[in-house]
Amino acid sequence: MAHEYGKETLSKEFKSDRDKGLPDSELVEAVVALANTDGGCVYLGVEDDGTATGVQRKHQDPVGLSAMIANRTVPPISVRAQLVGDGVAVIQVDVPKSHSVVSTKSGRILRRMMKVDGTPESVPMYPYEIATRLSDLGKLDYSAQPVPGATREDFDPLERDRLRKIISTYRSSDRNLLELSDEDLEKSLRLAVSVDGNVTPTLTGLLLIGSEESLQRLVPTSEAAFQVLVGTDIKVNNTYRGPLLKTIEQIAESFAPWNPGTELTVGLFSSVVPEFDERAFREALVNAFGHRDYSVLGRVRVLVDDAGLTIANPGGFVEGINVHNLLTAEPHGRNPCLMDALKRTGLAERTGRGIDRIFEGALNYGRPLPDYSRSNGRGVSVLLPRSAPDEAFVESLAEERERSGKSMSLDGLLILDKLKRERRCDFGMLSESLDMSDQRLRTVLGQLTESGLVESSGTGVRRTYTLGAKVYRRSGKTVEYVRQSDIDRVRYPELIMKLMREQKSVSKNDVMELLHLDKNQAYYQLRKLVSEGHVKKVGGGRNVRYEEMRRDDGGISGEQF
Repeated sequence: MAHEYGKETLSKEFKSDRDKGLPDSELVEAVVALANTDGGCVYLGVEDDGTATGVQRKHQDPVGLSAMIANRTVPPISVRAQLVGDGVAVIQVDVPKSHSVVSTKSGRILRRMMKVDGTPESVPMYPYEIATRLSDLGKLDYSAQPVPGATREDFDPLERDRLRKIISTYRSSDRNLLELSDEDLEKSLRLAVSVDGNVTPTLTGLLLIGSEESLQRLVPTSEAAFQVLVGTDIKVNNTYRGPLLKTIEQIAESFAPWNPGTELTVGLFSSVVPEFDERAFREALVNAFGHRDYSVLGRVRVLVDDAGLTIANPGGFVEGINVHNLLTAEPHGRNPCLMDALKRTGLAERTGRGIDRIFEGALNYGRPLPDYSRSNGRGVSVLLPRSAPDEAFVESLAEERERSGKSMSLDGLLILDKLKRERRCDFGMLSESLDMSDQRLRTVLGQLTESGLVESSGTGVRRTYTLGAKVYRRSGKTVEYVRQSDIDRVRYPELIMKLMREQKSVSKNDVMELLHLDKNQAYYQLRKLVSEGHVKKVGGGRNVRYEEMRRDDGGISGEQF
C-alpha cells in the first residue's frame, strides 16, 4: 500500500531494503541519530516517499536485529524491533532518547535536523554540539570548565570590586563572601580552579569578572544587545561585550527611561507602577544570561517595542523543561556553576524559582501572563506584554492581603487570572490549563472560596467557579457578576421555561445542569413553578418530568416569561 507510513519527520526515518539490502552500518547510524535527538522510529523496508516495499529475509529477525544494533553502538542502545505491515513485511525499530551522547562503534556521532526545504536528515554532531547536548541533559556543566589559555591576569580588578559591591547591596546575598580574600572569593564561587598546579579561570569566572579584552579573546560567544523600536524606527541599538555584572547594570540603566509608570491608587495610598515590573525584568534578564548556551554563537537580546518587552537567549530549554511546566518543573539549568554564583551574589533568586517572580510581576497587577510561546530548541524567548494595571484587581488583592496578613500565593494568582480571562471554569479546565496537582488545586480553590475572591456553583462534576462578587463589584462590573454567578433569581424561571419549550419537558437534572444548582435548589425552583401554575408534573419517581401548563390545562401560559 503506497504512502501508508506518511512522511519522514525528525522522529521517523524510512530505510529501503531493496536490491542488495541496506548495509547494517547505515541502519546503525540512523538509530544513533535518533537516539541523540529525541528518539523515534526507523522503518526498514519503506521508501523515502512512504511506500512499503518490504524487508529482506536477513533483516526479518527482530531479536537478532536488536542485538546487532546494541553491539554496534557505544554505549549500547537498547531498541525494540518488530515486524509490522499488512502483506508487505516491514521492520519497525523503536529508538529511545539517549540521556548521554551515543556513537557507532566506528566513532560516528550523528543527530537529526531539518533541512531548509523542511525535510529531515541525519548529520554529524560537532564537538561544540556535543557540549551543548550534554549540558542540555544535565551531564556537563559548561560554565564550570576551566578556560584553556586563561590566567588570573584575565580578571579585571574593577569587576572584582563590582562583585563585592553587589554582594554588599543585596540582602539575599551570601555576606560571608565579603570576608574572604580575592583568591578565596574566587575559589568559593568557583571562578577559578587548579589545573596541573596552576590557577585557571573557569568560564563562570571570566563571564563575571573577566576583562572585556579577555572575554573577546577567550569567550567570543558572550555578547548582549539592548534595542528599542517604535513602530519600525530604531531608537536604541546598543551592543555589550563586557563581563556579565557590568552588562546587566548597563542594560538596566538603558531600560529605565523606556519603562514609564502609571499612578495607581489603592485605598488611601497612591504609587507609581512601572509598565514592566522591575523585579520581573531583572529576574528575566539574569535568567537569560545564566541559562544561555555559551558554546554557540549568539547573544542575549533585550527588545522594547510596541508589543512589550522581549528577552531572548541562545539555547533552548534543558531536558525536562518546556513551556507547559515552567512553574512546576524541578529547578535546574544549563550552567549550575554560573547560576550558583549569581544566586550567592544576590542577583538571582536563591531558591531557583526566579520564574515565579517573573509571573508574579504580571499577575499581581492583573496583567497578561508572560509569553514563552516563541521559545524553541535553539533559544528561549519571553514576552512581557504591554498592559495597564487592573486597579480593581489590585485593590482586591490588597484587601485580601490586609485580611489574611500574607501575600497571595502564585497558585492563587494563576487561578484568579484564569477565571478573570475565561469568566467561568470547571475543575477540569483549571486542572488542565494550570499544570497543578488536583490536590493542590482543590486546596487553593477552597482558600479562595473562603476569602470570597472565588465563588462556586453546582455540585460534583457540574461544579463551576467564577470570580467572587466583591471582585466584580470593585471593577464596576456587577452586571457581569450577575451573569456569571447565576444569582439573578428573577431569571431562573425564564431560563427553565425556555429550556422546557426547546425540549418539551425537563427533569430535575436538566435544571441542575442549566443553572448550576444542587438537587435541592433545582427541586425548589420547579416546585415553585408548579405552585404558581406555570408548570405541571408528569410521571413519578425517578422518571418524573415537568411540562409547561397551557391555557387549556387550566394554567397560566408561559408566554409571559
